[in-house]
Formats: sequence, C-alpha cells, structure tokens
Amino acid sequence: MNAARWTLASRCLAAALGGYALASSLPVAIVALVASDTLARADAALVALQLSFAVYTGAVVWAFAARSAALAWAALALATLLSSGLAWALL
Repeated sequence: MNAARWTLASRCLAAALGGYALASSLPVAIVALVASDTLARADAALVALQLSFAVYTGAVVWAFAARSAALAWAALALATLLSSGLAWALL
C-alpha cells in the first residue's frame, strides 16, 4: 500500500473511532451541565443524545477536512479527553 492509502485508512479510522468516542462522551458532559431543577435528567439525556448525532457527523467531516490525519486524530482525541474530563469532574 502506498502512503495515500494509509492516510485514507487513518482518516477513516479517525472518523469512525474518534467520532464514536466523542459522540459517546460528549452527551455525558452535556447532561452533567444541563440537568438542573428546571430540566429533568431524563430530558437532558434525550437532548444530549440527539445532539450526539450532529457531533458524530461533524467529527466525520472534520476527520476528512483536517490538513493531516495526525491533526484529525489529535483534535478528536483532545475533544474526547476534554468532554470526558468535564463529565468526570461534574458527576
């Protein structure tokens, strides 16, 4: 395989795995931020899960729009770590 195919494979994995990780961790952080006395935790979870579809789509687009595959991996990993850390800190 040549370098272009490895780059494409890396971007595909970044989109699939990184996007999934971000779309899984971000709703937890959103629920931790949004759930309050006025909005029930179940309603906050529904809103957050609906937003996760848009987040996953954005992550896939980002993985292929980034200047390099390494930047795509780094940005998705950083966003996932930040959202996971926020969720851990708030819950």
